[in-house]
Amino acid sequence: MAKFNPKGVAEASRNGYTWSLKTMRLTAAIIGGARMTSLRRYATRLVAGAIFALGLAGNARADISFSGETIDWIIPFAETGGSDTWARFNAPFLARHLPGNPEIRVINESGGGGTRGPNIFAGRTRADGLTILGTSGSTQFPYLLGDLRVRYDYSDWEPVMVAPTGGVVYVSAETGISSFEDVAKLGDQRLVFASQGPTSLDLVPMLAFRLLGFDVHYVFGYTGRGDGLVAMDRGEVNIDYQTTASFLRNVAPTVDAGEAIPLMTWGILDEHGQMQRDPTFPDLPIVEEVYQALHGRVPAGPAYESYRAFNIAGFAAQKMVVLRNDTPEEIIEVWRQAWRDTFEDPEYIDSVKSILGEYEQVTDRGAQTLFTAGTTIEPKVRHLVLDMLSREYAVRLKK
Repeated sequence: MAKFNPKGVAEASRNGYTWSLKTMRLTAAIIGGARMTSLRRYATRLVAGAIFALGLAGNARADISFSGETIDWIIPFAETGGSDTWARFNAPFLARHLPGNPEIRVINESGGGGTRGPNIFAGRTRADGLTILGTSGSTQFPYLLGDLRVRYDYSDWEPVMVAPTGGVVYVSAETGISSFEDVAKLGDQRLVFASQGPTSLDLVPMLAFRLLGFDVHYVFGYTGRGDGLVAMDRGEVNIDYQTTASFLRNVAPTVDAGEAIPLMTWGILDEHGQMQRDPTFPDLPIVEEVYQALHGRVPAGPAYESYRAFNIAGFAAQKMVVLRNDTPEEIIEVWRQAWRDTFEDPEYIDSVKSILGEYEQVTDRGAQTLFTAGTTIEPKVRHLVLDMLSREYAVRLKK
């Protein structure tokens, strides 16, 4: 258990609550598109976050120490993938800034299309702050779609950090293209993609490929995007995508060697709610640009609405760190403060962009807003996607 020192009282850092203008505009854009029912669902948490953000909760957090403790960070995917890279990058900074400097152990609990890890977290952990869960779109999507394997509810969790991220689609050089400008040459090819399943984060590329008109054969049963890397290396598949951290770490060297060709990115949502090029990969087009190049018009209609909605849910709030929401507020605040201190750590600032890309990890109100966006989907879009999964992949979900 965390150790409480009744004599010590820690004040919240006012500087830690400073948001960039970009983050404030982005969260405003997401709020504008979110359902009000979902916002009311989190109203209590948002009010609590606002109190902390104004620096008015100086006496709300007792002095807590995790000295001598080991904190388990559950990642629902295999090693080498984007989530694993993200967690292992952040873990040493959290260990440095959490009181008592505990050991942080990253535990990979892959399986179930991204549901096994959160199921374990929901069913076995205590509300003591000694176990955290790192989620991604592949844990959000099964929840949003009513996957029968889901035994967790995001409303039972409290986010302490949320991180947007990007993703890059790339193909094998054996497809015969040399750059994204040759994308039309893929139109008459049968592409093969290694997938965790149609309700995982892989739903985003599936919807994108469908929108673009690519002929893609999906091989299901892989346990993470790291498996996609292995399958590409073995020549078992010829199209893949990786989140930014994994692409920079694992795919960029194969691009330099001429073995892989970057095709497009998912883009990022700007302050006006529009998709723009990913700042980490400014020379690569986004899906919308590729569609226009192939079809001569701007994408629109139900197929595009479905892709866009799940792209936002899966990547604008792609990575989350959560605790059980019945964890004492003092412990939750300790975790938030550790993230604030991490974001101001000079070593973190010097290295984060080269490892995770040009994205801003946030806590406090920013995390709450993105948390809502990442766990909310319009009923109309949900129905369209469920119907597609049923008709094209024989996937029938209960809810």
